[in-house]
Formats: sequence, C-alpha cells, structure tokens
Amino acid sequence: MKVREVIAYKSYFEEFLRTQPKKVQDKIFKIIEILEILERIPEKYLKYIVGTDGLYEARIQLGSNIWRIFCFFDSGKLVVLLNGFQKKTQKTPANEINRALNLMKQYYTDKNG
Repeated sequence: MKVREVIAYKSYFEEFLRTQPKKVQDKIFKIIEILEILERIPEKYLKYIVGTDGLYEARIQLGSNIWRIFCFFDSGKLVVLLNGFQKKTQKTPANEINRALNLMKQYYTDKNG
C-alpha cells in the first residue's frame, strides 16, 4: 500500500529517465516504489542535501555507476521529482544542486501563482 505519492515536476525527470539504459530505468522505478511504500526510507535510498531548504537526492546505484535524482516533499505525503544526473565524482556538483533548487522554487511559484 502506498504511504505517499510520487510525481514529476514538468518534464525534467522524464527527459533524464528517457536517456538511461533499460536496467537503470528499472532500478529507478524500484527506488520510486520504495519512496511510495516505505514509511521510513533508509538513507541508502534517500538523503537530505545539507544546507538546502528541504532538497533530497534519491540514490541509485548499479554496479559501480551512480545516479542521483533530486526531489522534495510537498504537503508531507507528496514527493516531487526534479532533475537527475549520473554522478561521476564523490561530491555532488554545485550546479546540479542549484538547478534542483531553482526547479523547486519554480514549482512553488507555479503552485501558488
């Protein structure tokens, strides 16, 4: 049973998803299912981005490859997916975080505007 709903904001997530190999897409869908059904999500799958106002990264790993999908919670039970990228370094690039923060701001502007 679902404990929360996961939606994508505009087409950023879908565009990212479409460029990924089938195995990666399958893994991403598994992580989304975890977001929907687990009351408490382990940090292995979802991690808060320190220094942001509510931004999280969904974490996907397949072999030695790593992907991240930025998301946030709206009204408690709604998870909004933003942009995604393949991670090539230890540290999440600042430009990816800034892009996600801008998308989050846009989302609230659209919602409240």
